[in-house]
Amino acid sequence: MKLRKLGRTGLKVSNLCLGTMTFGNPAWGCDEPTSARIVSRFLDAGGNFVDTADVYSNGVSEEITGRAIRNKRSQVVLATKVAGPMGGGPNDLGLSRKHILDGIDASLRRLGTDYVDLYQVHAYDPTTPLDETLGALDAVVSAGKARYVGCSNFSAWQLMKATALARELGTSRFDCLQPQYSLVCRFIEREHLPLCVEEGIGVIPWRPLGGGLLTGKIKPGGEAPAGSRAAVDPMNRELFTNQKNLAVAEAVSSVAKSLGKTASQVALAWCAQQKGVTSPIFGARTLEQLEDNLGAADLALPDEAKKRLDDVSALELVYPYDFHARVRMMTGAMKLD
Repeated sequence: MKLRKLGRTGLKVSNLCLGTMTFGNPAWGCDEPTSARIVSRFLDAGGNFVDTADVYSNGVSEEITGRAIRNKRSQVVLATKVAGPMGGGPNDLGLSRKHILDGIDASLRRLGTDYVDLYQVHAYDPTTPLDETLGALDAVVSAGKARYVGCSNFSAWQLMKATALARELGTSRFDCLQPQYSLVCRFIEREHLPLCVEEGIGVIPWRPLGGGLLTGKIKPGGEAPAGSRAAVDPMNRELFTNQKNLAVAEAVSSVAKSLGKTASQVALAWCAQQKGVTSPIFGARTLEQLEDNLGAADLALPDEAKKRLDDVSALELVYPYDFHARVRMMTGAMKLD
């Protein structure tokens, strides 16, 4: 496992991050003994970055994760998230000062620790002023309950606004973005990734295997394996019927075969090699899945293989990005004395 800095910070994290959404999920997840073995094997393999959230299995994922790392807490970079509903009350969700301060204390109790390394807001909250959210997160850091803060699922303008406002207010800023990103979802390349590179913000993508589409286990016209997340997650329906996505999945499987690797390893390695990406987040329901994914940690895709995947999954060049491309071509052709 390689180590990378999280954005501009001095925090060093493994180039793969273990996601724990599967922990304690009865529909498509794994039980606590299996979860503990997955965490132990990930750490033994050199991983140190573990991501969870309060809403995963309604807090159960945090509890299982906390017990799994309890004897190895100092070697783990632990991340969790806040914003989703954790009760039926009007202040049991969102990014108000009340919910953030209540949320960090509840997460720490479930995790069995007195701090998290990375505390992330799970989504933008249009009902709460951004300065209130940033001020509350700064209070969490000042109290020693979190070392860094980040965000997930923000649009590029929301992230830039938060970055500029934190600079103006002198509060802790978002040092990390957790967006969806994979060979079948490359939209963050238009705005988010250039912004994060420019501002020194780490990027830890979720769903780098396209909800299971890029694992090589699902053939065109086929169905996801029974009991898998791909079979029950409604977010997968469009992915699994889109003809371009199916062509991408076939290309991943073909490249994997040519390299003697698995499709999951190739898809993860592609994501990890993208400019601006720190650590893709992958989940596992079994030790076998974990071992497969760990094979991506040291896989460097050959240029020819990467180009094939880039080409088959390329984004449509729409305005204003097509205009920007023409400007780059014109200015690149100019000869300046």
